[in-house]
Amino acid sequence: MESIKEIYRIGHGPSSSHTMGPRLAAERFLAQNDQAARFVCTLYGSLAATGKGHLTDAVINEVFAKHQLEIIWEPTVFLPHHPNALKLESFSNQGQLLCSKVTYSVGGGAIVEEGESVRKEQIYPYSTMDSILDWCHENGKQLWEYVEEFEGPGIWEFLHEIWTVMKDSIKRGQEREGTLPGELRLPRKAYAFKLKAENFSGPFKKRSELFSFALAVSEENAAGGLIVTAPTCGACGVVPAVLRYFNKTYKSDEKHVLKALATAGLIGTLVKTNASISGAEVGCQGEVGTACAMASAAATQLMGGTINQIEYSAEMGLEHHLGLTCDPVAGLVQIPCIERNAMAAERALAHNTYALMSDGRHRISFDEVVDTMYQTGKDLPNTYKETSQGGLARYQAKGKR
Repeated sequence: MESIKEIYRIGHGPSSSHTMGPRLAAERFLAQNDQAARFVCTLYGSLAATGKGHLTDAVINEVFAKHQLEIIWEPTVFLPHHPNALKLESFSNQGQLLCSKVTYSVGGGAIVEEGESVRKEQIYPYSTMDSILDWCHENGKQLWEYVEEFEGPGIWEFLHEIWTVMKDSIKRGQEREGTLPGELRLPRKAYAFKLKAENFSGPFKKRSELFSFALAVSEENAAGGLIVTAPTCGACGVVPAVLRYFNKTYKSDEKHVLKALATAGLIGTLVKTNASISGAEVGCQGEVGTACAMASAAATQLMGGTINQIEYSAEMGLEHHLGLTCDPVAGLVQIPCIERNAMAAERALAHNTYALMSDGRHRISFDEVVDTMYQTGKDLPNTYKETSQGGLARYQAKGKR
């Protein structure tokens, strides 16, 4: 199983698969073909269907700003390996094809070139939750210690940077007002939620703050701000919101927050390894569902839960999002994405409480839910997987959401 560094990527929104991935693919291709006279980029499947709303063409045009570029959109053509595909071609002055390369944006900002192995360097010896729990029980270790054992002590410096960017995205998002870019003209809400929370007390105040944290990061993502994929851009508000909630409400210090981030990263990497975190491949259950599982596990660890209770909490985080479709209105990472981040953060706290009330034993394991999520995603029609052809995406900017 690969490093958790692959699940936490620092970059600009609004989409890890539609902006971060294509940008990286375009930059690599240009670096290898910078003497070409002309370039053509063909976008396929989900990458083409919601590319304009996700700013795919904007980031590719930015990369090729000093070159002649044509973008071709093929939303009904799905290449065999992944719904998010692009083909980059370079040509000489005489029109001769110099190079052609197909790349798949597989989620979380990661890309795979056609013919390239999907597997990256394998850091961990075990790639299922059950086998990891067995290792932890045999060695008297916690899940975060499993991460440290195989990532090495350098993982803490990396996670410190991740936590810093997460906190900064919350701070920026809570200070900004106005409308988000795009045809929906959706107003930012994090600042207003923050002000209202300051006038509340008790549980209502805490929950309102949690919503504000999640909205702040998700709105920053929608505006193209700097965020951390956790595991994707579209689900980037859940984990930071829950960690900031514990940091503020329960005075969890950075050392414990970073350990919780390590455990959350392990959860996300397990889903990515054994299923998918790509909304275009398995729907939003793979994005917000995975984010909720990550945040649920982190919350339970921060409350002193056992590794079995942490596993149970993560299992609920994913189970209770099974079947969730990816249906962004107007192809923008705004409705229902932003609100889903806030609701998933709240669910994570509920899963934490429920798991802590139990002894950690339950019938359906985390591994079984991951497998079920993947199969469910494969069974979903393409209209419900980031193509903006079904679900809520059928409705345009009507109302005052």
